Amino acid sequence: MSDDPIEHRRLIIAGTGIAGLTAGIYAARANNDPLILEGDEPGGQLTLTTDVENYPGFSEGIGGPELINEMKAQATKFGAETKNGVVESVDVAEGTSAANQDSPSSGDDSDRPFRVELTNGDVYTCDAFIAASGASARTLGIPGEDELMGYGLSTCATCDGAFFRGEDMLVVGGGDAAMEEANFLTKFADTVYIAHRREEFRAEDVWIDRVMEKVEDGEIEILRNTEVTELHGTPEEGIDHVTLVEHPDGHPTEKLEDPETADEVEEYDFDVGAVFFAIGHTPNTDYLEDTGVELDEAGYLKTVGGDGGGQTKTGVEGLFGAGDVVDFHYQQAVTAAGMGSKAAIDADEYLTELERAGELAETDVADADAETATADD
Repeated sequence: MSDDPIEHRRLIIAGTGIAGLTAGIYAARANNDPLILEGDEPGGQLTLTTDVENYPGFSEGIGGPELINEMKAQATKFGAETKNGVVESVDVAEGTSAANQDSPSSGDDSDRPFRVELTNGDVYTCDAFIAASGASARTLGIPGEDELMGYGLSTCATCDGAFFRGEDMLVVGGGDAAMEEANFLTKFADTVYIAHRREEFRAEDVWIDRVMEKVEDGEIEILRNTEVTELHGTPEEGIDHVTLVEHPDGHPTEKLEDPETADEVEEYDFDVGAVFFAIGHTPNTDYLEDTGVELDEAGYLKTVGGDGGGQTKTGVEGLFGAGDVVDFHYQQAVTAAGMGSKAAIDADEYLTELERAGELAETDVADADAETATADD
């Protein structure tokens, strides 16, 4: 595969989740000719949700995949192009240190265009780039997980908790997210169980105190030194029960794999109607490492934020961030959509300034495409 770019675009968007597709809709309507790259999880986490009831405009709810497909159709209607492709790397032009870009454009176009390489070897260039590649929920890799994701298994209590009203629910995890989700699920559950592989929780004291209040009230029960090893059920009927393992010293699955301690592990079936994994998310930002953008300790992309315009700007001029790749707290479809629109507006303002200054990048590929289109007309 040649290293030469196969195409130049004004704007490339990484991700076809809610944030990326919303950015694509806005960018296409602003005549910025966006190319939206689907990534290795096309549609994002919403495709794992069978029903979405909290996205405005759908009084009867809408399926997650259906909402994504409608948004994709809307983006393409206005001129966006979607393409199967996973971004391997994003680089600024040779000779430019993105980390040294302390101020907006100085008028030197040496920092453009961005060079976007896909895992299949294809290379694109673009004047602006929106990272909307999301964050992947961590899972356990246990039997039943793939079949039951979205059918009783969820990674988002605020998204799906209401679907299991009156059921016993199991939350897996021991950090802030697990405590927060367990606390939230008491609104709907008969009883919420928290399975944690150790004796002590990693959550902040304030969350532990809130959970303990619910424990005293009989709304939550804690299963310490316990792990889930299998999920049982069907997509049609949902989750029926789970298999749990327990060891007094914690980390029971490790003990189970050790011949010397395997006999000490208790294994049993446990009836619940829904399971929520709350063991964290991994932001999809590896491909941004060489750009000079700033990431937090967990790998989330840092943006300017605050009030006024430019909230989605990063430390690299022309590179913007939106959705769960930035947002480690709310992680809702509607907030991702809002950030996607902001990123597209910020990118449009940036591209407009470049155009006014005559600094939009030109490539031989783009020129050739334009000549071909003219000849065809």
